[in-house]
Amino acid sequence: MMDQRGRTAVRTLLTDAESGILLFGITPPRLSAAPERIREITAATLARLDFLDLDGLALYDIDDESDRNPAERPFPYLPTVDPATYHAEYLGGWNRPVVIYRCVGKYPEAELRTWLQMADTDRVLSVFVGAASKDKTVRTRLSEAQALRRDVRPELLLGGVAITERPDEHLRLLAKQEAGCAYFISQVVYNADAVKSMVSDYYYACRERRLTPKPVVFTLSVCGSVKTLTFLKWLGVDVPRWIENSLLHADDTLAESYEHCLANARDLVAFCRRLGMPFGFLVESVSIRKVEIDASVALAGEVSGLLGRCQSSA
Repeated sequence: MMDQRGRTAVRTLLTDAESGILLFGITPPRLSAAPERIREITAATLARLDFLDLDGLALYDIDDESDRNPAERPFPYLPTVDPATYHAEYLGGWNRPVVIYRCVGKYPEAELRTWLQMADTDRVLSVFVGAASKDKTVRTRLSEAQALRRDVRPELLLGGVAITERPDEHLRLLAKQEAGCAYFISQVVYNADAVKSMVSDYYYACRERRLTPKPVVFTLSVCGSVKTLTFLKWLGVDVPRWIENSLLHADDTLAESYEHCLANARDLVAFCRRLGMPFGFLVESVSIRKVEIDASVALAGEVSGLLGRCQSSA
């Protein structure tokens, strides 16, 4: 399993605002899957990740985001197991921390309250995600969920989403920090320049206000097909035109995107270390194709090396 660094709690890394956090993001299995099939998928996932020096997992909470984009969704929306349920019932073999996403608009306040009261804050962190659009009908607004957490379970370490494409995102990060966020996780990154601009704006805004900047974790996701690329763009990911051209015309789209992700990781590591900005990476695959999942695991291993870690020999 992991070495001593791998067993260091994400909580401590985030609280101490150290650089170099490494997470791996997974989507729980489909809700329609039988329990035995879910156990098989989980065992295969943990076996893939066993050699990586990860600080934790991120478990996504999938919501129907058709209100975000009127265009047809490239991959159909299929409900998945609730991430908190998946963690409690199927991830007993994972002994490191887990970041559980909560699309708070899906849940009545009473259900969020119960989850907050029961969450094991020594193992669980969370990211609260607001509605995909202002027109979406929600049961609990993001501001209400943040206030509920402050009142019910302030010791639960809370994170927020960072969307690097928005020009005023640093102001949103400051507002989320004031609302209790101790870290941020970005949407998928393909435009490193946009990320650096956001990080720079946020870092200097914190310095001007005499605040300690919170860690920003950058999400990397390989793209193995034109359909996956279309899905990333549907989700709102900014893929620069020159990168899109290189992916569309590459002999091997997956290998090409892998190199872009790795180059962005190198760029962001150097930039954040030079600036003195606490940071980290979350590596994921938005596709369920085995070849793309395997590539994301390999990418996480290379990013681990960029952070100066030693992989285990598992």
